[in-house]
Amino acid sequence: MRPSKPRESTLGALRTGGHVHRSVKAEIRHNLLTRLRSGEPRFPGIVGFDDTVLPHLERALLAGHDLVLLGERGQGKTRLIRTLAGLLDEWTPVVAGCEINDHPYAPVCVRCRRLAAEAGDDLPVDWKHRDERYGEKLATPDTSVGDLIGDVDPIKVAEGRTLGDPETVHFGLVPRTNRGVFSINELPDLAERIQVALLNVLEERDVQVRGYALRLPLDLLLVASANPEDYTNRGRIITPLKDRFGAEIRTHYPLELDTELELIRQEAELADLGGRPAEVPDHLIEIIARFTRLVRESTAVDGRSGVSARFALAGAETVAAGAVRRAALTGEERAVARVCDLPSVVPSLMGKVEFEVSEEGREQEVLEHLLRRAVAETYRRTLGAADLSGLLEKFDSGEMVESGELVPAAELLRRVGQVPGLAKIMERLGMGGESPEQAAAALEFAMEGLYLSRRLSKDVPPGASDGTATYRT
Repeated sequence: MRPSKPRESTLGALRTGGHVHRSVKAEIRHNLLTRLRSGEPRFPGIVGFDDTVLPHLERALLAGHDLVLLGERGQGKTRLIRTLAGLLDEWTPVVAGCEINDHPYAPVCVRCRRLAAEAGDDLPVDWKHRDERYGEKLATPDTSVGDLIGDVDPIKVAEGRTLGDPETVHFGLVPRTNRGVFSINELPDLAERIQVALLNVLEERDVQVRGYALRLPLDLLLVASANPEDYTNRGRIITPLKDRFGAEIRTHYPLELDTELELIRQEAELADLGGRPAEVPDHLIEIIARFTRLVRESTAVDGRSGVSARFALAGAETVAAGAVRRAALTGEERAVARVCDLPSVVPSLMGKVEFEVSEEGREQEVLEHLLRRAVAETYRRTLGAADLSGLLEKFDSGEMVESGELVPAAELLRRVGQVPGLAKIMERLGMGGESPEQAAAALEFAMEGLYLSRRLSKDVPPGASDGTATYRT
């Protein structure tokens, strides 16, 4: 819950209360040092950057540098940038009604300087929370100088002001984020003439609007994100702008499997069944994480475009949705994801991957192969050394077990029959419950693993995409 704002409502009360004016970068430096000393989280929700990206970011902030985060898509650049607003002071005073958040001690716009001269210590003061001091713009080809910096406001001119009056200016997004943090995502996508408009903001810290005699010194931290391929002298970034950023920081995809797993568990928004979230067992989360990493490493995939973290999140969400759909259609009490929910992941995620030209027409085949590898690797880690003789005995007499997306857990358990050692299988998979849905998920994974390790056979009907399969010896 947001704490209530301070009570001071005039410049005089603010001075009496002992308020100290600090620049945005000084605020961030002070609050970052405080958190470093106390051990508090500096960038909540950021996973996998502790020993690589964050030390560089902290040094840049302590140095007071504007910065660029360079990385392929889906590496958490925007998420990281948005946490920077959390390093601002909880509340900051502004001149009431000011479009560019002037500080009462040092107003810079024409309106606020006039009001300060007229009202003195009675200058009205308002307070802004740090959440309101963050601005963001996705760079698009149609972005104009007016969008970022400002332009003449025809309404103000029509109200009777002269065209040369500085108060006829309608400020753009950058001045309106004065005394805050402003982010430009995908900076190289800005047209070069628009990039030029940012030169003064970064170096002289002021803005110029259509030749007005207007010098507007800004106080802000400017942060940008970019793809490394575009952020070069040969790409779509002008050299003078590149030179004005104080720090370039490279981001990356999760380096370890455990980090990938943590990211999926933290960020995936799983579908629910009547208010109860779907359950995606740990072994399925691991399969999706391994699948994501295999796709990133595949030579069939264009490494320059990358494979976003959203690939893994969408995979987990798709599997959970399959479990919810099955429960709704079959009347199961709990929605627990199973291996039969995995095939639907491939077509739903195919559009998130850029393949090499040589792989045209083989996209689905490539992803299905990598998904099988991910299942096999997860099986070897979890059940590779487990005693599955009790399950294999069920197939020794020629028995066959048919499974599929719409086969309820209770029906699958009936078809398999009682399996000695099932409790130990579930224990090795970290499934502490004893529900039929969890037991079915464990058994189906064990059968799929036995198939991939060539200890069982599996028949899949031609064209089947719903996970239907028959396991046999």
